[in-house]
Amino acid sequence: MNLDAIQCMWEKDSQLDKDNLHDESLKIPGLHAKYHELFNNTLLLRKKAEQQRKNIRHERYEYFSGKADPEVYAENPFPKKIRDKDTMQKYLDADEKLSQINLKIDYYETQLNYIESILKQISNRTYQIKNAIEWSKFIAGYG
Repeated sequence: MNLDAIQCMWEKDSQLDKDNLHDESLKIPGLHAKYHELFNNTLLLRKKAEQQRKNIRHERYEYFSGKADPEVYAENPFPKKIRDKDTMQKYLDADEKLSQINLKIDYYETQLNYIESILKQISNRTYQIKNAIEWSKFIAGYG
C-alpha cells in the first residue's frame, strides 16, 4: 500500500460522527488493529529492503573493486579497479542501484512515521470523544 492510499484512508477514518460518539468509541479497537497491521507490514517491507541494500552494496563493492565474476564485466565493463576507500565510497554513493534501494527505504520510513502518528491519534481518541461529550453536556447546561 502506498502513502497516498494510507493518507486517503486516514482522512476518512479520522472523522468523528459527533451525533454518534458512543459508536465512535467502539470503533477505536478496530482502527487500532487496522493501522497497526499496516505498520507491521511496512516495517517488514523496510527490513526486507534493508537486506536488499546490503546485498546490492556488496555486489556493487565487488564490481567497483574488480573482484566480481568476469561475466559481470563482459556485460557491463568497468575499466578501473578502485582500491582507495574514499573513492570507493564516492562510487557507491553515486551508484544508481544503491540510490534506488535507499529511496525505497526512505519511502518506507516516511510511511512508518505517518502510520505511527495515526496510531498515536487513535490512542488519544478516547480523550477526544470524552472531551466532545463533556462539551456537549456543558452546552446543554448539564456541566
